[in-house]
Amino acid sequence: MAPGTSATPWDMMPGRIPLGVVVVDGNGLITHWSSGARRLFGPSREEAVGAPAAELMPVAGALVVRGRDSDIAGDEPMGAYKEFEPELDLRTVPAAYPTAGRARIAAPERGVGDVLWWAYPLVGPGAGRLLVLAADTAQITGFEIADERIAPGFALHTDFPDAAALAGGLPEILPNMSTAESGRVVDQLLELGYPVLEISRQRRVPVTPDWGVPQRVARMARRGSVPYQEGPREGDPYGQEDVYGQDDPGGPAEHHPVALAVEHDLEYAAVRERLEFLNEVSGRIGTSLDLARTIEEVSAAVVPRFTDVAGTYLREQVIAGEGFPDGPPDARTLWHRVAVEHNDEPGRWDDVIPVGESMPFPEQTPFFRCMTTGQPVLVERITEELGHAIAAQFEKRDIRPLITGRSMLVVPLKARTVVLGFMILLRHADRPVFNDMDRVTGAELAARAGLVLDNARMYTHQESVAETLQGSMLPQVAPRMAGCEVATRYLPGTRLGRIGGDWFDAIKLPGSRIALVVGDVMGHGLNSAAMMGQLRTAVQTMAALDLPPAQLLRSLDDLAQRLGEHYLATCLYVVYDPVDSTLVISNAGHIPPVLVRAGDGRGELLDVPTGAPIGVGGVPFEMAGFAVAPGDRLVLCTDGLVEMRGEDLGVGLAALCESAAHPAASMDAACDGIIRTLGGGARKDDVALLMARLSGIPRSDTASWELERTASSAGRARRLVRDQLAQWGLAESADTAELLVDEVVTNAVRHAVGPYVGLRLVRSGGALQCEVSDDEHTMPVLLEAGAEDEFGRGMRIVSRLAAGWGAARTARGKSVWFEQTLPRGLAERPLHQ
Repeated sequence: MAPGTSATPWDMMPGRIPLGVVVVDGNGLITHWSSGARRLFGPSREEAVGAPAAELMPVAGALVVRGRDSDIAGDEPMGAYKEFEPELDLRTVPAAYPTAGRARIAAPERGVGDVLWWAYPLVGPGAGRLLVLAADTAQITGFEIADERIAPGFALHTDFPDAAALAGGLPEILPNMSTAESGRVVDQLLELGYPVLEISRQRRVPVTPDWGVPQRVARMARRGSVPYQEGPREGDPYGQEDVYGQDDPGGPAEHHPVALAVEHDLEYAAVRERLEFLNEVSGRIGTSLDLARTIEEVSAAVVPRFTDVAGTYLREQVIAGEGFPDGPPDARTLWHRVAVEHNDEPGRWDDVIPVGESMPFPEQTPFFRCMTTGQPVLVERITEELGHAIAAQFEKRDIRPLITGRSMLVVPLKARTVVLGFMILLRHADRPVFNDMDRVTGAELAARAGLVLDNARMYTHQESVAETLQGSMLPQVAPRMAGCEVATRYLPGTRLGRIGGDWFDAIKLPGSRIALVVGDVMGHGLNSAAMMGQLRTAVQTMAALDLPPAQLLRSLDDLAQRLGEHYLATCLYVVYDPVDSTLVISNAGHIPPVLVRAGDGRGELLDVPTGAPIGVGGVPFEMAGFAVAPGDRLVLCTDGLVEMRGEDLGVGLAALCESAAHPAASMDAACDGIIRTLGGGARKDDVALLMARLSGIPRSDTASWELERTASSAGRARRLVRDQLAQWGLAESADTAELLVDEVVTNAVRHAVGPYVGLRLVRSGGALQCEVSDDEHTMPVLLEAGAEDEFGRGMRIVSRLAAGWGAARTARGKSVWFEQTLPRGLAERPLHQ
């Protein structure tokens, strides 16, 4: 029995009662047997667990002999239970009501003596159905009344003063349970009645356990450093059901057999409890590599079992997922408060200590000492002076009422000797203070948490690098091109840092044509992404040469074999001519495209020869042509979108056709609908999706001429362009267009060898495109013309005035094109009929 702090009847009790704790399951078999139970009743833990409780403990009334109704009456329901005589030899199960008793027993270590016991029926999850607390009456001292007058009983905890303190200490007598389970059991015990000693009708004393002496004091006493003192164990927040002691009868501690046994039991139970706690915490943290989730797990793991308040602070570089912070922290280092977990009243800490705040810590504070030394800092009680010093850091907020009088432990969160952050742990004033063992436990806890946080930090860093790399390699496709509207989506996978080898592209070609590309490098990770970047660059370079699709894939396959044997990829290359409304497609092992017809709204897979993947080598590639109509939509994607676990690829392709045909308000909405239908789940593979609305260019928006290669061809070209632009209502842009056409045609006339030069104008979506073709394969280049040079300025003028220009080889020679941006008002004018 523990002395109280007020003048109450039980304050007269000078001693404490060591308790044994036993848990019995629904079949009357023992599932938990504390060392205190072994001292009282004799059998060891190994012998007791699994044995019938009625055979090992004198708990008459706590266990009831019952049998099935079918044993005596076949017409009653199966599974019901009823009282029977013991001679039926049926099983014993816990009673459904609390019981208590006193019995005289003989145990090997005790001889013959009396035992008091209290039994509580348990309900809810778990195998335990009966909790039994037992005590030796020989340990009750200080009463003049005969022991026979002392009996076990129950009383509501509200019958006593300081009821909250009694209820808070009740978990200490329970076996090792989780916080949630012990809370459930405590609620049941308080509802059924607190265990008491009935000294007389007027004197009822609540039972509290005795945990013996603090280990630090006991070890020092054995060395002769301090006198042996009996008392409660300081700073034990967990409740050790297997620790026992009694009043000191005197004598040196090292010769005191009970004290030595107590010390051994204390150390065993305390170390075991902390190891179990750390093991439990290790299992609860690190379930995710998300940094924010990891911080929440670490905070929730220590409150309320180890501490009442846990505040976590991290350095800025850690939160950003960057590399290790440069240099050791100092008084100027900003620490970000990333989490505050507590079991105080809701909202008590939120306004005073808000999450997300950044602040430095002065050198004289315990926090600065922790972050610079990398060692835990223990403050048994925060005094008024220290509380004022800490509170001075928080402007316009007084946190002294929250921290003064509490015990504090500051533990560093380290990884490879670098301090990433620290945790401030606080206990309520009515809870035992942090001690040396808690310091060690906190340091080990912080070390494990620091490792988990560092893993999350590195993952965040790698993920950021991967996403940056992936984003840099994916093109910025213009949403509107000549006769075509394009929308794209990329979804990273979950393998190897969320990076893969899928890509898409849309490339302008001569003659107002567009190349639409989707590819997928086999494999995942940085190597695949690097290969993807090389192949994508190669496709863009070859597309600028205006190679036919099959020849382009042939050249890309040769390049992949030269780069290395591991370069394997699938690729789909489509050339769209918006003037002729045709598609020319070549395929290298990729899934076929889907064409959604504007006429009937149906989606169909285009019959394109599959071909072999890029890098296989020695396999020819074929081309297939298709006629399209304005408004048709072409959908290209990688296999990560249509592959479904346990399903044939055809099922995914059919779903793609169906979802692509679903009407949508815009191209972006259509892409989102496909992703939502097929790619919304967690997919291991990355996904690339390209959708193009094939709007086409009407013949009335194009004009072409064949010019004789004479000195007057440039002048005729200027007149044709001016007249055509006037007809289109674009006369205001004619001056610039004439100048640019004159330079390009003059260059063609001067260097070509054939009799004719081709000229073509295309008006499409706010831009004017001009293309000049001839039979000379030599490509134009920019030259530096001196002050006395007569030639060399033409293409430089084109590069300065045009929105873009380029050149490509053709079957006959070459084609040089430029694009001129039209003023907004002119571009939106209707055509003259």
